[in-house]
Amino acid sequence: MEANLNTEKNTAKGSFTEVEVDSDFLVLTYQNDTAEKQIVEREIDSSFIQFHFCVKGECQFMFNQGRYALNIPDEKSLLLYNPERDLPIHLELNPSSWLISLIISIKKFHGLFSQEADYITFLSADNRDKKYYKDGIITPSMAIVLNQLINYNLNSNIKHLYFKGKAYELLSLYFHRSEDANIEQCPFLVDETNVQKLRMAKDIMITRMAEPPTLQELSEEIGLSLKKLKEGFKEIYGDSVFSFLFDYKMEYARKLLESGEHNVNEVGLKVGYSTASHFISAFKKKYGTTPKKYIQSIV
Repeated sequence: MEANLNTEKNTAKGSFTEVEVDSDFLVLTYQNDTAEKQIVEREIDSSFIQFHFCVKGECQFMFNQGRYALNIPDEKSLLLYNPERDLPIHLELNPSSWLISLIISIKKFHGLFSQEADYITFLSADNRDKKYYKDGIITPSMAIVLNQLINYNLNSNIKHLYFKGKAYELLSLYFHRSEDANIEQCPFLVDETNVQKLRMAKDIMITRMAEPPTLQELSEEIGLSLKKLKEGFKEIYGDSVFSFLFDYKMEYARKLLESGEHNVNEVGLKVGYSTASHFISAFKKKYGTTPKKYIQSIV
């Protein structure tokens, strides 16, 4: 049966933009910058998988005419998949909330991951015909892509190409996460105590990002060997400790710049750069533009 995508938008209660990045693959973005709760509605049939990412604020996915709701808080995601019944979008977005959704057909999605069916839980032969709801976190790497989609400010002629690249990048990052870690490859992660220590390591690096400890100091502070710290951190967070911290610092810096409350020098100092030139160089390495030009592009 051919997929049925209703392209009409509910403009009375709220509106969202959508870009068809590929056949049977959509990116929906919604920004509720008002002081009131707003509603997003769209027909989606049972042949599609939905990924919802709450970039800012909070929203609720309503089911069965509002009788049941799944909450999507700030920096969290929700995956919805039910091949046996339609799941029309009915989202209630709180004031000052931003949401991005990827809607992709089951057929197309299976084609992307057919070689990885054992890796992605709900693609296994036993599960592919069952409903699947899952909440998750938005990692720093995913947050960067999501904000790039929200803050798109390039030539309109390349918007489709840009969104297509970012949509596939986001899917890749979504499945490169801790819940899909290979326990056999990294058996010590079975120990919840070690997982807690690694979370502590992440929190320490974020809290002290301006003057972070060395890996050896971090290892001693959390009570985990250097080897297990390196291997475990990469398994859980998808990157090395300092690569993770770099991405986090740049994302934090970008948000500070967007707020307009700090100049470039102040932002650089807050994320641990003693000179503006070093911060500008790092920012350009991450985003391909200088902090000053970035600010000008979003004004």
